[in-house]
Amino acid sequence: MRRAVLRGVTGSTVTHMSDSPLEIRPVRLDDAEAAARLSGELGYPIDADGMRRRLEPLLELPDHAVFVAVRGGAVLGWIHAAVVMHLQSEPRVEIGGLVVTETARGQRVGAQLVSRTEQWARQRGFTAILVRSQIKREDAHRFYLREGYERTKTSAVFTKALTD
Repeated sequence: MRRAVLRGVTGSTVTHMSDSPLEIRPVRLDDAEAAARLSGELGYPIDADGMRRRLEPLLELPDHAVFVAVRGGAVLGWIHAAVVMHLQSEPRVEIGGLVVTETARGQRVGAQLVSRTEQWARQRGFTAILVRSQIKREDAHRFYLREGYERTKTSAVFTKALTD
């Protein structure tokens, strides 16, 4: 067995066996700091307290799932999915976010997180899953295509701040 050193997203350096298994499990509140750091890697910075405030209600919602990938005690990635309902289409599961720490990319961590999410969706009777990805995230597009997803449309997103 080879030994590897992995910089965990908790900020510490974790030495582990490179052959140690990857665990995919539901997120816990004590994962908030790691999830926040990963969110920053995705381009959406937030501190641990803010992430904890986001996680608390999500953990209570049965139509949401957040899974983390853990190896050697370090959280390497997370995925968030939710049941989405719109009047114009059948209910479906949508991946809202997926991030794997840069040092663990290319090791099938994201694929295992997606697979676990697809299993969660199937268990709830869904036959399709959707993901939206920014047009500039070409690596993510290649990843989803490799995982069997099809590009079905290109959209523009509009946001309006609601002020008093």
